[in-house]
Amino acid sequence: MEEQVKEKFRDSIGTIDESGKRKFIFPKKPKGKLYNYRTLVSWFLLAFLLAAPFIKVKGNQFLLFNVLERKFHIFGFPFWPQDFHLLVISLLVSVVFIILFTVIFGRIFCGWMCPQTIFMEMVFRKIEYLIEGDRNKQIKLEKQAWDAEKIRKRVTKWIAFFFISFIIANVFLAYIIGSDEVIAYILEGPMAHIGMLLKLLAFTAVFYFVFAWFREQVCIIVCPYGRLQGVLLDNKSINVAYDFVRGEGDNGRKKLRKDENRDELGHGDCIDCKQCVQVCPTGIDIRNGTQLECINCTACIDACDEIMDKSGFEKGLIRYASENDIKKKEKFKFNARLIAYSVILTILVGVLITLLFLRNDVEATILRLPGQTFQSTETSIKNVYTVKLINKTTENIDDVEIKLISHKGEILMIGGHMNVAKQGLKEGTLFIEIDKKDLNSSKEKLKIGIYSKGKLIETTSTNFTGPLKIN
Repeated sequence: MEEQVKEKFRDSIGTIDESGKRKFIFPKKPKGKLYNYRTLVSWFLLAFLLAAPFIKVKGNQFLLFNVLERKFHIFGFPFWPQDFHLLVISLLVSVVFIILFTVIFGRIFCGWMCPQTIFMEMVFRKIEYLIEGDRNKQIKLEKQAWDAEKIRKRVTKWIAFFFISFIIANVFLAYIIGSDEVIAYILEGPMAHIGMLLKLLAFTAVFYFVFAWFREQVCIIVCPYGRLQGVLLDNKSINVAYDFVRGEGDNGRKKLRKDENRDELGHGDCIDCKQCVQVCPTGIDIRNGTQLECINCTACIDACDEIMDKSGFEKGLIRYASENDIKKKEKFKFNARLIAYSVILTILVGVLITLLFLRNDVEATILRLPGQTFQSTETSIKNVYTVKLINKTTENIDDVEIKLISHKGEILMIGGHMNVAKQGLKEGTLFIEIDKKDLNSSKEKLKIGIYSKGKLIETTSTNFTGPLKIN
């Protein structure tokens, strides 16, 4: 029995043949309760993904990742380079959440929420089924000579794939440069922006390559998340798993025969129909245990449940379960590792929320001009400064005045009052003059207020230098 299992056990990647060449996967079209749930989730996530860059919250794009200009909008909150610490904490929260989620539920994110899987299985694969048919018809078409039927179906599929890839590229571009820019380019016409059109076609080519040819190899070879499974999963993690205790029995799996008593023969409930293998989008046999290629898409669960139902066996031969649940019937419990991850995640979320509430809409930086020393008169000391104002709001800030709060003195703004455009940055130069009698040391901390139309909108501080005090 052990030798037979070893012979059947697959210890190589399912998309590579014995000679090392790429073996294309033709998965059977999935159906079932979980697939219907996945479809609903995918529709929602697709709608969100396509709409997010075009949704505005208080004038801010809902999601924007403009790396070139270092502008980021997350859920309508604008993040500037000065808010980099918030971005880092947000990324840490995401990483810890994914780690916690993976430890508990395995790679369920890949099968249910990953954009690669959603586009591949719920968009491109559905188009392929519509044009070329299900698994057997696709295999037949692949082996078929390049006659009129094959050319017609393949060209139609390629055109559809290119069109969808072009739409995805436009949306992807909207996340990077902003939806307003993309809409402006579209309205002005492609010939007015040849350079941008070439970049857009390059993005389109990348997406077309991924979804038309590279496909599941992204999950198997490129994506680092799959590699994390090896260090994050343990016997208590819940995965899409084959119940080998029930499925193999004492004498292994066996094809179903009429009027036989499988219990007396010592065979398990698995009838070796291979439906779980045929429906798998990454070409694995789930009966070989947890594998890095498995994206927890649940297609094998639906396929197996259908066969079990028709064969008169109980459903759930393949199900969400941990190895301990299958072998020892141990239910899931929070252990020390999960508690530690949960505490860390809670702390990070608390810190992020606190910092978001403390974050100011206007940020002011006032620094002494490098290389300049103070100017001294009989009664006062004067220093020259550069001022930088950042407006993170979607409204203009007009008639900006800068006043001393902590000391008596005067501030002279070169050029008069400042106006800062919405989501803009304004720089200028100013002089601060303070009477000598009001200074207690050669270097003092000044508290400065930023006012707009007489209303205090921000406070900041800077250093003021003067001559050494000799008692």
